[in-house]
Amino acid sequence: MKKILLACGTGIVTSTAVNMKLTKILNDRGYAKQYSITQCKVVEAASKSGDYDFIVATTLPPPGLKCPYVSGIPFLTGMNVEPTILRIIELLETK
Repeated sequence: MKKILLACGTGIVTSTAVNMKLTKILNDRGYAKQYSITQCKVVEAASKSGDYDFIVATTLPPPGLKCPYVSGIPFLTGMNVEPTILRIIELLETK
């Protein structure tokens, strides 16, 4: 099971919106039960990132990340969503 860290400014508002959208997209594409998502504040992301396979954040990449970063902004704007989803799927399928 892949562990996804989802970060935003407060760890609540935009990360919750992205979590709902990402969960629906991944489940609809057959990835249910193949991942878990944990939300956090962006200031916590670097220290937590070593325990996760990748991070999706609605901010710029925080310094000191220990896992791959994916921008979550497309889930908020509706622009470039498909390339973002494909990158997330690529990371989910990486051994």
